[in-house]
Amino acid sequence: MKHLNTSRSLGMRTLAVHGGQQPDALTGAIATPITAASAFSYPDFDSGARRFSGEEPGYIYSRFANPTVAVFEQKLAALEGAETAVACASGMAAISATLFALLVPGDEIIHIGTLYGGTEGVVRNLLPRYGIKPVHVTNVNELEAAFTKNTKVVLVETPANPGLDIADLAEIARLAKAAGAVSVADNTFATPYLTRPLELGIDIVLHSATKYIGGHGDATGGVVAGPAALITPIRTLGLKQFGGNLSPFEASLLIRGLKTLPLRVEASSLSAQAVAEFLDGHSAVDTVFYPGLKQHPGHATASKQMKLFGGIMAIELKGGLNAARTFLDKLSIITQAVSLGDTDSLACHPASTTHSAVAPEIRRQSGITDGLVRISIGIEDTEDLIADLQQALEGL
Repeated sequence: MKHLNTSRSLGMRTLAVHGGQQPDALTGAIATPITAASAFSYPDFDSGARRFSGEEPGYIYSRFANPTVAVFEQKLAALEGAETAVACASGMAAISATLFALLVPGDEIIHIGTLYGGTEGVVRNLLPRYGIKPVHVTNVNELEAAFTKNTKVVLVETPANPGLDIADLAEIARLAKAAGAVSVADNTFATPYLTRPLELGIDIVLHSATKYIGGHGDATGGVVAGPAALITPIRTLGLKQFGGNLSPFEASLLIRGLKTLPLRVEASSLSAQAVAEFLDGHSAVDTVFYPGLKQHPGHATASKQMKLFGGIMAIELKGGLNAARTFLDKLSIITQAVSLGDTDSLACHPASTTHSAVAPEIRRQSGITDGLVRISIGIEDTEDLIADLQQALEGL
């Protein structure tokens, strides 16, 4: 059995390939075997009782834990620099498990800036049904004044979906710790290759693993990472009780995706920078929202906490809804679809898709206009993507 030499700090590409896994002990298989079992035997009566009480390690039931899923969890934890991680069936399952495990009636959660539409729904619509109060602040400058004795969680996405707002994670972590609250960062857009929130002081980091972590548009999953003291109740209360466990088949695809994560994210980030600079100079485009552009309000903060600026951008087209419709329908290489972080470049109209369930006034406050288009840059040749965008913008 091989073991990683941890006498020196390993690079992210090495961790992505080897972190959290070893060749299979039974067969020597390098690729993690898929353990397609719903239940696991235990040797005797007393052992079963000890496993259910937590006194003895061992697998019991795949809703609680599964060997293939465990490898994915360990691998993601290694990349995020976390003590442990828990995987869920989707990004929304991960978010829901986290919030319902950490919050009880009477608590308050502060959410900063814009959130993904599904997350907005949980925070603004679902949590209040259980006596949990959401408090919204538009940016980190408003955070300190929003704390009360009931604040238990601070939630942020950075870069944010879909407008690419950037929040200072170190400052959020500092203020949350001072107030005795748990800080939670959605790191889906940045991935651990570009940003490691736990190193900046954030308590819990989570992902929609469907996006960059899977990376191939063929798996759905979510994952939460952090210290065991916080992750264990998320597994026990959030995952086991709500039942949103990750399938071992999906876990195997996500393990495969993690192995190429640094290569894919770097390629898409470098292309996105060139694409953003091209769009920034186009007469049909009013604004490009991309933190790699110096005029972006979050450029300085992003430069401090990101390795590169990521593969996602949004553009505000002159001409509003009609311009967005025409532009999206004319794209050829770039596929019109929701989701992001795929090997394929994707584009969508958030106001009518990902954020359509968000109240119109909330969309307006968040800058999600009828002319806003979100673009996820894949790993195609940069020149081909720019040519596709150029022809789609002609005549607008």
